[in-house]
Amino acid sequence: MSIYDISVVKADGEAYGLGKYEGRPMLIVNTASQCGLRGQYDELESLHQEYKDGGLVVLGFPSNQFNNQEPGTDAEAEEACRINHGVTFDIHEIIDVNGADAHPLFNHLKSEAKGTLGDKIKWNFTKFLVDKEGNVVRRVAPTTSPLKMKKDIESVL
Repeated sequence: MSIYDISVVKADGEAYGLGKYEGRPMLIVNTASQCGLRGQYDELESLHQEYKDGGLVVLGFPSNQFNNQEPGTDAEAEEACRINHGVTFDIHEIIDVNGADAHPLFNHLKSEAKGTLGDKIKWNFTKFLVDKEGNVVRRVAPTTSPLKMKKDIESVL
């Protein structure tokens, strides 16, 4: 299965296939609006603004699996990102990233790029960089600033 075969749902309920981004690099992140790392929304938005004209797609996927840090609805999660951090990139429905109910996208990402905990997501704001061909080229730890990914992003543009 390719990443382009996976469907996702935005916070507003719009479903689409990731195939629409074929030929474009993606930065995919599991997020949480009440996480202590939420300042990374600002950094992700900065990357989005800097590289969107070059084709980069930033995609946020809220998850409530880590200490109940995304307890609201999909719309509330998206609103918190927009109001508190000025996020303009797509925020999706709240999903599981680990366990039996993990979203197929995160199962795919984890299988392509293992982390410290093997095939599990350690915490909110784990970042995956996908190249134009749909290959996961880098997995970045939750506590690492997204801004430290600039060279990697530039290499896949």
